[in-house]
Amino acid sequence: MTLANSHDRALRDRAAAVIPGGMFGHQSTAMLPDDYPQFFSKAKGAHLWDADGNRYLDFMCAYGPNLFGYGHPDIDAAYVSQLSQGDTLTGPTELMVALAEGWVAQVEHATWAIFCKNGTDATSMALIAARAHTKRKTIIRAKGAYHGAAPWCTPRPTGALPSDRAHQILCDYNDVASLEAAVAEAGDDLAAIFAAPFKHDAFIDQAEPDLAYATRVRELCDQTGALLIVDDVRAGLRLARDCSWARIGIQPDLSTWGKCIANGHPISMLLGSEKVRKAAASIYVTGSFWYQAAPMAAGLETLKLVQNSNYLERIQGLGERLAEGLKERATAAGFGFKVSGPVQMPLFLFEDDVDLRKGFCWSSAMLARGVYVHPWHNMFMCAAMTETDIDQALNAAEESFADLKRQAPNLAPIEKMAFLAATGLR
Repeated sequence: MTLANSHDRALRDRAAAVIPGGMFGHQSTAMLPDDYPQFFSKAKGAHLWDADGNRYLDFMCAYGPNLFGYGHPDIDAAYVSQLSQGDTLTGPTELMVALAEGWVAQVEHATWAIFCKNGTDATSMALIAARAHTKRKTIIRAKGAYHGAAPWCTPRPTGALPSDRAHQILCDYNDVASLEAAVAEAGDDLAAIFAAPFKHDAFIDQAEPDLAYATRVRELCDQTGALLIVDDVRAGLRLARDCSWARIGIQPDLSTWGKCIANGHPISMLLGSEKVRKAAASIYVTGSFWYQAAPMAAGLETLKLVQNSNYLERIQGLGERLAEGLKERATAAGFGFKVSGPVQMPLFLFEDDVDLRKGFCWSSAMLARGVYVHPWHNMFMCAAMTETDIDQALNAAEESFADLKRQAPNLAPIEKMAFLAATGLR
């Protein structure tokens, strides 16, 4: 079951000579099993191929952008058609207005939209807009929550200054007492509370938002005049056709979106309520490629599919089938195996696996059988997946649990994961 990876290895050697560290950012495989490919060549539907031609059923979906399938014909046709007319121009096309109108009609709390390129762009704009609106500095966000790679929020702050991360207070997600203490500490300087749609930190079990916690966040924002920001960059459109917290009856003042809103074409956005319109108009934010027309055409086609297909119900059903099947097969093999979070965005972790040696072994066995899963990051379901795909994954999982059972007594520590025990994350 050894995968061919000679071309991938050669590309890594070439990259090491011209790219710092050989790779950067969240798609680096430095913290994955050593047999995971770094480079890929193509993708279609729910599958992708690595640089050596190995084909995988892809449960990472490009870390989220693939919602309707890689290379969706209607979405890509809209993109290519607009590309032939014009893309990066001296000013935007009317598609920007149409896309803003579409999203304002789609999301209950929104009356305006600003488009950008990355999730970090959107969350940083939300921060600036909140401070402009409130004339205050302090924000509250949850420990371990990811809101982007800018100096104010990066999880690896090398090179960032203390001043870049000033005026922030951390609380525990779903802990009302911790939240209230943070608000009290902020006093009359609270500008905003950032909220993830659910607890989707890496390395630990995911958790849905507790209604009492979410309700209290909204109440405290209303009481203090601060803004509630729901960061939907990762989860937007996979949990609801509206903002993710709309599922529990909570409307934010601002929401940030990205990843799959154009099915992988490069565009993100900040949506806001009427009360923040004036502040949003007053801030200076821009980018040379923020106004590209082709991604907006793809975004309009994606929005049509969101509105007119059963994609959400489909990926939820497939996710439930996968989660239940994995639990059954893990139990039969004698493993404590946890599937946490919404079934559309599951995380797989083994019990009693402090340095993820079981997770690494099992994930590598899945990879060898043509199924790409992640040992410590949440995954994503896409509408191009089929019941046959899920059956393939479950068959691979059964065989991989058997592999793990044979190898478990002799598994060596995972040195690259030793920090998990040291930091108390697991």
